[in-house]
Amino acid sequence: MSTTPGLMPLQQIPADVVNLADFEPHARARMSEQAFAYLSGGAADERVLQANRAAWDALRLWPRVLRDLSGGHTRISLLGREWPQPVLLAPIAYQRLAHPDGELASAYAAAAQGAGLILSAQASVPMEPVARAVLDEPGRGPLWFQLYWRDDRVFMAELLRRVEAAGFEALVLTVDAPVHGARDRERRAGFKLPDDVRAVNLGGLKKPLNLAPGQSAMFDGLMPRAATWSTLDWLREHSRLPLLLKGVAHPDDALEAQRRGVAGLIVSNHGGRTLDALPATAELLPVLRAAVGAGFPLLVDGGIRRGTDVLKALCLGADAVLLGRPYVHALAAAGALGVAHALRLLRDELEIAMALSGCRETREAGPQMLWPSRI
Repeated sequence: MSTTPGLMPLQQIPADVVNLADFEPHARARMSEQAFAYLSGGAADERVLQANRAAWDALRLWPRVLRDLSGGHTRISLLGREWPQPVLLAPIAYQRLAHPDGELASAYAAAAQGAGLILSAQASVPMEPVARAVLDEPGRGPLWFQLYWRDDRVFMAELLRRVEAAGFEALVLTVDAPVHGARDRERRAGFKLPDDVRAVNLGGLKKPLNLAPGQSAMFDGLMPRAATWSTLDWLREHSRLPLLLKGVAHPDDALEAQRRGVAGLIVSNHGGRTLDALPATAELLPVLRAAVGAGFPLLVDGGIRRGTDVLKALCLGADAVLLGRPYVHALAAAGALGVAHALRLLRDELEIAMALSGCRETREAGPQMLWPSRI
């Protein structure tokens, strides 16, 4: 089998894989119970995890026929450049739990398939080789870096300089997870990071909480260190990169983000991993689009499994989507080749959905393509 620089020998795609869901049982078979629970589970009763998927399923496309679709394509224009397709790999931590190549394999796959990549701050592979794997591919998609705020501005300033020097093109601040959700599945499995997997780009130790007797670890210890609106101003002052927010759910917050000069928003409920009482992202998306207006970059994640889901998201007002758990399952099943195959399957399904809906270009997608009972 052929190899890619820096990666293990390429693996075979399992013969029974014909869609993204087919990767999951292979991933479960190859990963430890603890790692699978961490990467696949949600918070509490996992109702939001289930709701995300159900909401996309509930939407119906309303196709037009006999249109001239010659020359159609999946390209989009966003943040000053053209992307081959409206799909990015979501920032998922510790991908070496799924495969020894981890984030490096995902980077090669995304670049080869013209998809975007958002590298997690908690990546288990250094950011520099990941960036090189993407930047060296001429037909690549965008390359962004996801941030969690750490209340150490010297460290954060150094991290921002390193991100810029590596070649990342935008920052994505996750704002919906100042603390972990109550992840029951993960706790039942007894998950803890193996000794050889860690957030290699962060380094150092977090400051101890140093609580006085009777103080709350949550409200006296963790929350005073969490990001606030002023954090956005500081980040924009200390980096020239566009800043997007991931995890905005309320229209008032979307408007405040716009006022403070963010470059875009990612509509997200953290894949059902934080607050297990949120609306599905397919429900949030049109509300946020109405708030920010046309033309403002708006992306969405949560439950994307099919090309029809991508088209439905575009119809509801998204400019692009983030793919999450399915690509990690593909990574566990077949490494870089698995992730590339998953992205190719999704793009093929998107093209099929567009062709069968009478949609020549992604910019033509809109609410008129959805069955009106769901508009």
